[in-house]
Amino acid sequence: MSNNEPFSEQYRIVAKRWVEADAAARMLEETKTAVLAQMKSRLGEMTDAKAEKIVKSSTEWNDFLQKMVNARTSANLAKVQLKYIEMKYFEWQGANATARAEMRM
Repeated sequence: MSNNEPFSEQYRIVAKRWVEADAAARMLEETKTAVLAQMKSRLGEMTDAKAEKIVKSSTEWNDFLQKMVNARTSANLAKVQLKYIEMKYFEWQGANATARAEMRM
């Protein structure tokens, strides 16, 4: 991102990225139970406990969980980047106020 862009544009770009990343993470988190149920039902007739044990020890389930964690990590990173832009703006605003005060002296 260019430092020449206004803070509002920098914020808009990162905010859009955060919204998209958060939506992807929430979708995975919200469908976790449904995915587990689908994976268990593919195993056929067996006790629920046994099916869950098999699914949760599978590479497929581990891959799903890893994807879910990576999605949340991406969303969190975008949120931190938003906070960074806010902090840069407040620092800029404070420096400008200080410069104006010094010019009045």
